Amino acid sequence: MKNLFILVFGVFLFSSCQGQNKQAKTDTPTMEKQTIYQFKVEDLSGKPFDFASLKGKKIMIVNTASKCGLTPQYKELEALYKEYSSKGFVIVGFPANNFASQEPGTNEEIATFCQLNYGVTFPMMSKISVKGNDMHKIYQFLTQKSKNGLEDSEVSWNFQKYLLNEKGELVKVISPRTLPNDPEVLNWIKG
Repeated sequence: MKNLFILVFGVFLFSSCQGQNKQAKTDTPTMEKQTIYQFKVEDLSGKPFDFASLKGKKIMIVNTASKCGLTPQYKELEALYKEYSSKGFVIVGFPANNFASQEPGTNEEIATFCQLNYGVTFPMMSKISVKGNDMHKIYQFLTQKSKNGLEDSEVSWNFQKYLLNEKGELVKVISPRTLPNDPEVLNWIKG
């Protein structure tokens, strides 16, 4: 009789735990991981740029500035782009004036600067804000876990890098001081 009671009580506990699990699963909102492909922006010349056109490629997004101590990274970025663009890799630059007013130029001035000084051929977008109340939607996606599904981050300075896989999902955030040709970045591109 005692064993029967324990068996019945155990079945009751198991059943009620199962019911709670089902309840918890249905009450939890599901977060659908967004991708970069939902965004359309303008390039430096004002032409539309649709991130959906990059499906199947690895993407590095980097906020840039013309008057920063890290500006020479344009050289490494361009070399990386030239070497790996034919292998399914693209860099997309977003000029931003959020840090010490180090990108004061107009889109036209930025385009001229990039071309004359570094021969930049990777896609450069119109100047945007990458932090603060006027943060562009693309950077809201890159910096908010609720949108990117990976992590919350903050753009700490010019030349912070965001790496996205071939599905348009954020997979890694790279510090501004980490050079574009750092082994961590190269291994990700080649992997």
